[in-house]
Amino acid sequence: MVVFKEKMRVGPKGQVVIPQEFRKKLNIKPGSAVIVGYTDHGLVIEKMIDDPVAVFRMVAKKGTSVKSIDSDKDYEEMLEERWKKATKST
Repeated sequence: MVVFKEKMRVGPKGQVVIPQEFRKKLNIKPGSAVIVGYTDHGLVIEKMIDDPVAVFRMVAKKGTSVKSIDSDKDYEEMLEERWKKATKST
């Protein structure tokens, strides 16, 4: 889905300037890394995420909170489910 487009011209070295509005929206600054890809619909330019820790923080903030994990209880429940499945098939 394309949100908005802007017509640009390719320079003599094959360079294209990313419009200022797009750079602001995606926080692309001089030195930012981007990935250029090709799809059936044309070229795609994506901003690379430089800091993997920032990605985990973003995911953690959007996810649900887990206060504690009882691995023994989870393991016992898993074994119980497996036992039920095994006894049904015999």
